[in-house]
Amino acid sequence: MTLIELAGLLGLNLVLIVAVMLGLWTLSLRLKDVSFIDGVWPLGMLFLALITFPRTDGDPVRKGLLLWLCAVWAIRLGWHLLHRWRGHGADGRYTDIVEHQEKNHGWSFGKTALLFVFLPQAFLAWLTCLPVQLGQVSPVPAMGAIGWIGAVIVVVGIAFESIGDAQLSAFRKDPKNKGKVLDTGLWRYTRHPNYFGDACVWWGLWLIAAETGWIGIASVLGPVFLTFTLTKWSGIGITEKSTAKTKPQYADYIRRTSAFIPMPPKKD
Repeated sequence: MTLIELAGLLGLNLVLIVAVMLGLWTLSLRLKDVSFIDGVWPLGMLFLALITFPRTDGDPVRKGLLLWLCAVWAIRLGWHLLHRWRGHGADGRYTDIVEHQEKNHGWSFGKTALLFVFLPQAFLAWLTCLPVQLGQVSPVPAMGAIGWIGAVIVVVGIAFESIGDAQLSAFRKDPKNKGKVLDTGLWRYTRHPNYFGDACVWWGLWLIAAETGWIGIASVLGPVFLTFTLTKWSGIGITEKSTAKTKPQYADYIRRTSAFIPMPPKKD
């Protein structure tokens, strides 16, 4: 595939994911809520994987593995987040964004939803998903040791994220835990096992893609950006700021528990 063909592939993918997000934006206008974006975002990356598959001539084993691993991750996470949205309603993070823009700048709900949520999420999904898109391009080399190591990391990441989500859901369902901090299971070793698992998934997918050469290696922008987002931008910081307001004991949990990479808790 020439550079022009590659640019055309990625360019069309970006246009199509923007079109999908515009459709979801119109849905948000009816619902007056943008919170469902968290659940459809991983499904958007599966959409990118699917539309790339028939338009590339990469190694069939690698292509199939990238597609199926992405599908398992996206469907599991998408269902979990959409189920949570249906049960809990609007997310305070997005409500704050809408209210801030309306109060300070006079923006309408629709304008804020479009420019602060759906268009950025389209680009971010496209960028994060670069390993799955570019990893399907090259027919050589055949799937090798590095790729299989990447696949194992993806599976570990999916399992880690799934277990962490399940533990948190079970904890929240018990009325006795209201106002308490979950510090058992995976949450004993990292404050965000779901975020860590997410990062493992995309670094693993990148390893599968990187085995193809410079095109796959260049897709490192995806996991780098995702990791930055989770650890420095809209992940840990916003989540912990919100949690600390309602749970005074959270400060002690922060003191003794690793923020991201699982580590033994600090002793008192």
